[in-house]
Amino acid sequence: MEQLVSANHQNLWQNPLWATFQQSIGRKVWMLDVEGGQALVIWHPLPFNLCWLEVPRGPLFENEDSMQKILQEIKVLGKKEGAVFIRMSPYKLLTASRLPLTATSSDHHPQTSLLIDLTQAEDDILKQMKPKGRYNIKIARKHEIDVKVSQDVTSFHSILEKTGGRDGFGIHPKSYYEKMLKALGDKAQLLLASHQGKVIAGGIFVYVDDMAIYYYGASDHAYRKFMAPYLIQWQAIVEGKKRGCKHYDFLGIAPEGAKNHAWAGVTSFKKKFGGQVVDYPQAQEMVLRPFWYWVYRMRKKLG
Repeated sequence: MEQLVSANHQNLWQNPLWATFQQSIGRKVWMLDVEGGQALVIWHPLPFNLCWLEVPRGPLFENEDSMQKILQEIKVLGKKEGAVFIRMSPYKLLTASRLPLTATSSDHHPQTSLLIDLTQAEDDILKQMKPKGRYNIKIARKHEIDVKVSQDVTSFHSILEKTGGRDGFGIHPKSYYEKMLKALGDKAQLLLASHQGKVIAGGIFVYVDDMAIYYYGASDHAYRKFMAPYLIQWQAIVEGKKRGCKHYDFLGIAPEGAKNHAWAGVTSFKKKFGGQVVDYPQAQEMVLRPFWYWVYRMRKKLG
């Protein structure tokens, strides 16, 4: 999928809207620009009054020359802020970097994802799904599941708490999702699914540039037989197509061949919608303070 790794590929995490959201939750951000390159950089705290910087899904650059320039600007900022290290997870490989970089598996962004081609007709998108995916959408419709755009973050967060407790993953405070939706404006939607007036599932979806993104999802296990999450996904897919998005990104699945992966369950759910598995370059870290970086790694290793 060359469109995803092209030099000029824009994305949510390098968009000024993401900077606005990060600022709304109290993080410092910078937008760096050089000729042919740019980087949105986010500040993260560490113990002992230290910090690290993140360049999510960036930097963006046109060629090797602009890559070297933007990496140098990122390094200068890191030095100025006293950062222990800078983590970058670009779609495009940072090949031939003149600055030493270290590959890392520690990253907020998944290295493997699943994409649906939204340039297809709706019927063709349905046809490329697994039979069980199409069937479960029909089941949700049979049970008259009602999916609507909503501002009711309270109901969504309540279901999310149940989902997180059931599946063993952490969630943010309700205010985090409220601020995300506010910062992204009409580029984001909260979809809630109801059965006989009761909210039983929901999801937050983002539509930026040529990507529609499934960002957060939750469902009430007590109502799993109604298959509401499948109809929510389908409505988001249709919405992304209406908005002219070219790809629908499920945002992360377990890597191919991974055993006992934490995302095994959600991966099974996502793969019922078909699509193409894509792998992104491994995240890279630029170490600026070696001693403190060693302390950080040891602390992570020991838990």
